[in-house]
Amino acid sequence: LLEEGAADMDSRAFAAAREDLAARIRFDSNDDMVSVSAEVLTENRDAAMALLRAALVEPRFDDAALERVRAQVLANLRNRTKDPNALAADVFSPIAYGDHPYGSYQGGTIESVTALTRDDIVTAFDNSIARDRVYVSAVGDITPEELGALLDDLLGDLPATGAPMPPDVAFQARGGLTVTPFPSPQSTAHFGHAGMGIDDPDFFAAYVVNTIFGGSGYHSRLTEEVREKRGLTYGIQTYLLDYDHAEALIGVVATVNERMADTVRVVRDEWARIAAEGVTAEELDAAKTYLTGA
Repeated sequence: LLEEGAADMDSRAFAAAREDLAARIRFDSNDDMVSVSAEVLTENRDAAMALLRAALVEPRFDDAALERVRAQVLANLRNRTKDPNALAADVFSPIAYGDHPYGSYQGGTIESVTALTRDDIVTAFDNSIARDRVYVSAVGDITPEELGALLDDLLGDLPATGAPMPPDVAFQARGGLTVTPFPSPQSTAHFGHAGMGIDDPDFFAAYVVNTIFGGSGYHSRLTEEVREKRGLTYGIQTYLLDYDHAEALIGVVATVNERMADTVRVVRDEWARIAAEGVTAEELDAAKTYLTGA
């Protein structure tokens, strides 16, 4: 909604102003942040920053724009109900993180999006967009002094502080298997384990272990055991998830329904094997080469 009108511009006028300036202004969000990117010509910099400032400080949240965006979000949410991977994620997340915000899909539910009011959106915006949590990266034809003045003007009227952030949350799943019936010839499994953040002294060792286990695509143990040797899947992958307030090792695999039980068994066996035996010198050297490109 931040690009759907600001100040005295409705959504059409805002889009026209952006086009006239040949400016690329994008807004996005994920579980941890709202991100804003702006690419502008030097000669249009001041006007483009004024347009961006209006979006950040004076968003309109017009009813027509709200209903249009609501319809788009609801369409995406309805499509998710037909996607086994999305459904598996929606089941796995609350098992892993309980009632913490990470335990639910950041795009909401059909019920919650349907019930949203303009006041809800204004409150969420006012609580979230604040100077105390802004990080800025800038590249281009601008000096540090010019950038400082630009940012003062761009961000100076935002609230000084936002609402409290959610607390850290530990990975809560303690083993087990949850099956959700779904009428599809193929199933998707999400699996995971407690992880570690990038500030942990063992993070990069864990990163290398994950590369060997399931993080390097066709060169990983899981690909070798699950795909190459047994033909159970076209692809399986694991990754270290480093949220701002949680960490985990997460994996995803899809296969035909009748092979899912065997797939889960092999994943568990390989998980136990790498925990008990570690990695070989050859695997370690190969992972270092893969990660460094050397």
